[in-house]
Amino acid sequence: MKTYNEQTKGVWYAALAYLIWGFLPLYWKPLDQSGSGEILAHRIFWSFVLMLAVMFLLKRKKDLNRDVKILFSSKKQFFSVFIASILISGNWLMYIWAVNNDHVVEASLGYYINPLVNVILGMAVLKERLNSWQIVSFVIAACGVFLLTWQYGKFPWVAIFLALSFGLYGLAKKLGSFDSLTGLTLETMFVVPAAFAYLAYLQWNGSGSFIIGGISITVLLWGAGIVTALPLVLFAQGVKRITMTMTGFLQYIAPTIMLLLGVFLYHETFTEIHLVSFTLIWLALLIFTISKTKWANYLINRKNKNSLSAKI
Repeated sequence: MKTYNEQTKGVWYAALAYLIWGFLPLYWKPLDQSGSGEILAHRIFWSFVLMLAVMFLLKRKKDLNRDVKILFSSKKQFFSVFIASILISGNWLMYIWAVNNDHVVEASLGYYINPLVNVILGMAVLKERLNSWQIVSFVIAACGVFLLTWQYGKFPWVAIFLALSFGLYGLAKKLGSFDSLTGLTLETMFVVPAAFAYLAYLQWNGSGSFIIGGISITVLLWGAGIVTALPLVLFAQGVKRITMTMTGFLQYIAPTIMLLLGVFLYHETFTEIHLVSFTLIWLALLIFTISKTKWANYLINRKNKNSLSAKI
């Protein structure tokens, strides 16, 4: 019963994280007058402040001090966290820009593609192998992306940048050894000086939105840390309790919500070509997700055994 309850909690934690991520365009849109750079700087600064508070509230000050020492004594850990901080900052900046420049649909495409990018990186860097199902999913997804590119008449660079930056971020995290809470604290620590300096400059010359832009804008900028850190904390709690397959199913909640917001709330372009392209990508993701189940592995292993028996 305890295991079942823990799995149920895990599903709720992870689902809530993806729901928050999916509805984030609603949060960034009212801040479009502030500019993507200022929003990013506030997101970094207040995330760092909040993560420090969380670490102290959870009585993990000793863990944080220990990990800081490890960070600066190990080149591998230092560069993995430093690179992760640059990648996630770039990802956040592009996402905010995309939302505030009417590219929500394309942003959702990026996060649909992201799981497939993760596998490509796993093959290229970690020497992981694909089964036949996963190869088929890549071919189908590639067709969807190429079709969308042809329809646009240009490369969907927003979607590809978001997918690649988040995929590379995950790879950098995997090469490091810090948990989610400590990792985010250290990642924001690297970039918070630049963020603080930029915010100080904006406030000094009177072009910043914090306080000057009114109460609602100030509260939203301050809350950027909460909407950044909260889903990451929830996600960290969720993935501890559920399988990777379940995580794979749940991760499509966020881009689906983003797609619906882009089409029905912000009235972004969604043609028949978009529908065909997204359908191909959805089909690819379905095949890819099924390929990670025990049932698919059983069929693959059985096929391999039959092939081996036939050769003998």
